[in-house]
Amino acid sequence: MTDAKFLTAEEVSARYRGEVTVGTLRNWRAMRTGPAYIKIGKAVLYPLDELDAWDRKNLVACSASKRLGVS
Repeated sequence: MTDAKFLTAEEVSARYRGEVTVGTLRNWRAMRTGPAYIKIGKAVLYPLDELDAWDRKNLVACSASKRLGVS
């Protein structure tokens, strides 16, 4: 048995504070985009390590802002 943790679509939605809905996850699965998931029978589960990797892949790094006219 592995120590892998899996989240349901509802739990994934809660992880992203409802900004990614269960419907969005369903659409992403149909379009083969979004975070990786596994399907066992009718159950759709998202491995926690895959969600973490997806977060890192979508991370937007910002550089320090530069003000006009300031040296």
